[in-house]
Amino acid sequence: MGAILVTYKVFPEDIVKDFEPLKTEIIKILPETSKIDGWGEEPVAFGLVALLVQIRFPEDVSGVVDDFEVELGKIKGVSQVQTFQIRRTSRDY
Repeated sequence: MGAILVTYKVFPEDIVKDFEPLKTEIIKILPETSKIDGWGEEPVAFGLVALLVQIRFPEDVSGVVDDFEVELGKIKGVSQVQTFQIRRTSRDY
């Protein structure tokens, strides 16, 4: 069974110096069937930095990708979430 790798770009409402609290909130809402593959940061403009998070979802669970994106947008301090990249991998989940 393969997996779906999704990279989300999470925009904070304001300039953030430390993403650890936001990462903790993301981990709290992570579905049991999924795992975080990696984190990153991307400068946007005027000191604003977006948090990148790559999540590995099992490909045989429907709706989990969209549901997770909705939950990401509900986190306090998040202004916007963009699905940055979606790809399938044949690597075992």
